[in-house]
Amino acid sequence: MKRESKQNQLTEEDVKRYTKGLWKIFLACVAIAVLFVVSVRIGVFGKLPSFQELENPKSNLASEVLSEDLKVLGTYYKHNRSNVKYSELSPYLVQALISTEDKRFYEHSGIDYSRTITSVLHTLTGSKQGGSTITQQLALNLFAERRERSTIKRVMQKFQEWLTAVRLERSYTKEEIITMYFNTVDYGYKNTYGIKSAARTFYNTTPDKLTADQAAMLVGMLKGTTLYSPVKYPENALARRNTVLNNMSAQSFISAEEAETAKAKPINLKLRISNYGEGLAPYFRAVLKEEIKKEFQRLSITKPDGTPYDLDKDGLKIYTPINYAMQQYAEDAQKEWMMKLQRDFDRQYRSADPFRGDNAKLLVSGMRRSDRYRMMKDAGHSEEEIKKAFKEKVPMSLFTYKGSVDTVMSPMDSIRYNKLFLRNAVMSMEPSTGHIKAWVGGIDFEHFKFDHVKLAQRQVGSTAKPFTYAVAIDNGYSPCFTVPNHSRSYGDWTPRGTVQGGDPITLKNALKYSQNFASAYVINEVGASNVAALTKKMGITSNVPSYPSISLGAYEASVFDMVGAYSAFVNHGTWVEPTMILRIEDKNGTPIYERSPKVVKVINSESAYIMVDMLKGVVDGGTASRLRRAEYGGLTNPIGGKTGTTNDNSDAWFIGITPDLVTGIWTGAEDRGIRFYSMASGQGASAALPIFGLYMKKVYNDKSLHYTQGDFPQPPGGLTREIDCSRYVPFYGTGGGTEEQSSLDDDRLGF
Repeated sequence: MKRESKQNQLTEEDVKRYTKGLWKIFLACVAIAVLFVVSVRIGVFGKLPSFQELENPKSNLASEVLSEDLKVLGTYYKHNRSNVKYSELSPYLVQALISTEDKRFYEHSGIDYSRTITSVLHTLTGSKQGGSTITQQLALNLFAERRERSTIKRVMQKFQEWLTAVRLERSYTKEEIITMYFNTVDYGYKNTYGIKSAARTFYNTTPDKLTADQAAMLVGMLKGTTLYSPVKYPENALARRNTVLNNMSAQSFISAEEAETAKAKPINLKLRISNYGEGLAPYFRAVLKEEIKKEFQRLSITKPDGTPYDLDKDGLKIYTPINYAMQQYAEDAQKEWMMKLQRDFDRQYRSADPFRGDNAKLLVSGMRRSDRYRMMKDAGHSEEEIKKAFKEKVPMSLFTYKGSVDTVMSPMDSIRYNKLFLRNAVMSMEPSTGHIKAWVGGIDFEHFKFDHVKLAQRQVGSTAKPFTYAVAIDNGYSPCFTVPNHSRSYGDWTPRGTVQGGDPITLKNALKYSQNFASAYVINEVGASNVAALTKKMGITSNVPSYPSISLGAYEASVFDMVGAYSAFVNHGTWVEPTMILRIEDKNGTPIYERSPKVVKVINSESAYIMVDMLKGVVDGGTASRLRRAEYGGLTNPIGGKTGTTNDNSDAWFIGITPDLVTGIWTGAEDRGIRFYSMASGQGASAALPIFGLYMKKVYNDKSLHYTQGDFPQPPGGLTREIDCSRYVPFYGTGGGTEEQSSLDDDRLGF
């Protein structure tokens, strides 16, 4: 009995000792757990987001380029992601997400403990289940590069998710968390990030218009964007979509009948793959991006933390004056005419090699300008090795007006093929505001990325003549003043030309018929330096030498500059800098940049109006008269303009003016040696003017644009000079000198 009592006594002591030990172990575990959580919180196992980062989570967000009517022209992005608001989400999206990913979303505060424990038990029994709430998944999307594969690292990451999820719940409402979730998910297909991009890529719609079956498909994909891709594995995607629809029905978000109806629908994708140049005005957007970078650098515009803005990541809103409809009209008009013009151009080379003689070097220069050449050169290949490689056939994509064609061709043959395509540029602008309404920098951005509106400078030909006449008119000459119109030499320069409209000829008719002899005479009288000075003052930024030949356009300029210069004639003699940007906002809607264009008075208002009247004569019976024909637009309202054709038909121009719009068009090949043989086809009136007619017809037919078809308004003070030459009476003075000189001194004013 004593022995049993002693054993019982020992047992009680052991129990006390074991209990104490267990408490120590428990407390130690608690202490370790607390220490572990604190360590996770302070970033020992990896940096957690700060409070500021939770308030302003960082994600690569596409910057949007918006038209004046707030339509998206296109985006700049590293990840093709644009944010949406909660109100822009289809209710089906929210219902599909909650019923599938987190049924108790509105009940927990970031962590669903019941689901977490169940998930752990299932995992231990070999039946793995996800236990992450929507908030935890958002935490992973926002603040982790990837889901860790290592078990130990994944456990650490899971604790980080828990802590971040709780903090997110404290910082944001449930609606904001759902919105952020949909804005951050990666769909794993063709650079598609976020629900806005996904809705457009897979269904060519917006998130608010997604139907139940579409929403279920996009939510179902998130379990595995590759395994459940409707493009790669449509059967898996269909089964997963129907599972989500069943979940929505089980949670009473939709009825059983609605679920069955939705499940009976085929996937029916409307794929629209985004690329950097997709959307309207790709040339404009490419040039705009570089302009914004220059402006931000010039003005030292940075983010609040002092770092520079990144247009591909920072989600800026860029507001432009481009009109969405007018941009579409310009692109359509260009394509319509250039397709026809290219067919005519191709015919002349069917029986002749365009790369014979001096043009043979064009193929070599084209090779040396190519990316393939530069890459091979950088890799150490010799010139002979590169030339040999350029003769070997490789797969490539070629441009046609019916769409891109995949083929096999040698790089040298592709250079030959591409150089025989005519290029074109169109820019349309409001002269009173400088707002650019349409910009088409080439025939196809995917294949020919060089912009011909602003970056290219081409010889301007006869479109330069108005600057010479403007100097004369602004110095008191009457448009009805007559000048000689026959061949003369001026020093060692003897201009070529033909006579039309008589000899002598009025200034008005000299411009109307684009007479070289008369124009050369006028610049000799008013001074080449004065013409060059006015040309520069009117916004031409390229080199304009003080030579008499500039009266005939013997210099190069961009379409951008020429449109701006002609706008001064329409805008009562005031040049307004062409404007590409209205304002820029950051991702929160805070304005960070606003554009104020330069404004310069270049000629007096009366002189400007007289020039407009002279340019109207070019359309009414002059070199641009075909604009009145039905096949070229059939426009009957008051319009002015000037055609231009350079030597050997290498450049074709037309700049048209109306009271509200100035539009410039250039057409030519990449190299001047590739050209129309015939002036009938290659002149500005044939190769450029028709695009203006087609474009303006579309603009006028769109009554929502409200552009007038009335006449140009006279200057505020009226006219002091006679512009109707049938009523013009010359005044003969009594000054000395030759009869001709006396006429120049005294007769020019007229009344």
